[in-house]
Amino acid sequence: MFTGIVKATATLVSIEEQENFRTHVIKFPNYLLDGLVPGASVANNGCCLTVTKIDNDLVSFDLMAETLRLTNLGLLRVGDSVNLERAARFNDEIGGHLMSGHIICMAEITRIVRSKNNCQMWFKMPSSLMNYILYKGFIGIDGASLTICDIIDNTFCVNLIPETLERTLFLSRKIGDNVNIEIDPQTQTIVDTIERIMAYNSR
Repeated sequence: MFTGIVKATATLVSIEEQENFRTHVIKFPNYLLDGLVPGASVANNGCCLTVTKIDNDLVSFDLMAETLRLTNLGLLRVGDSVNLERAARFNDEIGGHLMSGHIICMAEITRIVRSKNNCQMWFKMPSSLMNYILYKGFIGIDGASLTICDIIDNTFCVNLIPETLERTLFLSRKIGDNVNIEIDPQTQTIVDTIERIMAYNSR
C-alpha cells in the first residue's frame, strides 16, 4: 500500500528490452535506499513495481507486457524521470489517501492553467470510467494523491500547489502527456455496489 505522497523524482538510466518484457533501472536518491531490498514494492508513477536488483544506487524493476500497455511506463525512454514512493509502513503518517499502486488507465493532459501560486491541470479520461470521477473525490495521478476540483463531460481537473509541483513531475508536464490514473478503492467499491443494486432493482 501507498499513501500518494511522492517522495522523489528519479531518472531512468537504462532499459533492457525483451519480448513483451522490459527491465527499468532507476537511479535512486540515497535517502530512499535505506532498508530497500529485492522484493520490496516501490511505486513508479503510481504503479506498484517489485525491486528485482540493487546495485549501489541503481535499482531495477521488471515490467510485464500488461504494465507496459496500460501505464505510461511503457512510453518512457532513457533520461526520463518517474515519481517514486516507497511502500507505506505501519505507523506512517497518511498524508494523502491509501492507494494500491494498481493503475486503471491513462489520462491525457488537455489544459494547463498557471497562476502565481496555483496550477490547474485538466485531464481527459475514457468515458467508460467517468462514473468513478466524483467532485471532491480522491484520485491518484502518477502516484500523487489529489482532489478532483471540477468535472466537465469526460474531463476533470485538479489544483496543484507549488510544493506539489516542485516535488513531482507535474512541473514539467505539458498538454498531450499521458498520466497514470488510480481510482480511490473506496470510491470504486461504492460506485460498483450502487450500480449492481440499481441494475438488480431494475429487473
